[in-house]
Amino acid sequence: MDLAELRKLVQLMLRADLSELELDDKNTGQRVHLKRDSARRAEAGMPGLVHPGMLQMMPAQMGSAPMGAGQAPGAGTAAAAGGPPPGTEVFKSPIVGTFYRSPSPDSEPFMRPGSKFDEGSVLCIIEAMKVMNEIRAEFRGEVVEVLAENGEPVEFGQPLFLIKKG
Repeated sequence: MDLAELRKLVQLMLRADLSELELDDKNTGQRVHLKRDSARRAEAGMPGLVHPGMLQMMPAQMGSAPMGAGQAPGAGTAAAAGGPPPGTEVFKSPIVGTFYRSPSPDSEPFMRPGSKFDEGSVLCIIEAMKVMNEIRAEFRGEVVEVLAENGEPVEFGQPLFLIKKG
C-alpha cells in the first residue's frame, strides 16, 4: 500500500467521522488498521486526524503533539521549549512507522539543519508495514532543525522537522 492510498483512507475516516478503520485484502494479503487516539488528541488540544492534505506543513500556531515514547528526550528542543520560533513551521509525521534520515545506513542524510529543499524533494523515509515511504516536500523551504532521531519509531502527527518556508 502506498502513501496515496493511506491518504485516501484517512480522508475517508475524516469524512465519515470514524474512530477506527480496518481493511483486510485477502487477495494481496495486506491488512490495514487505522485508529484515532482520542485521549491523546484531547491532551494535545488537537482535532481528530490531520486535515486531508496530510503532508502539508502544520503552522506553528496549531501547536505540536506531545513527544512520542520513541522520541529521544533531547530531540525536538526548539519545538518542545514553548513552540517553534517565529517564521518557522513544524513538519509532522503523516504516518506511524520508523523514521529514517537517509536511504541506507551508510548514506548521507536527505536533510540536515540548513539544508534547502524544493517541492518534491525527499525529506525522509518512514518505514511502515515493511514499506519504505518517501516523505516529500510540497513546497520550497529550509530545514532549521531535525526533531526526530534516526531509526526511532514515530507516531502520526509527531514533529519531525522545524522548517522555514521559502
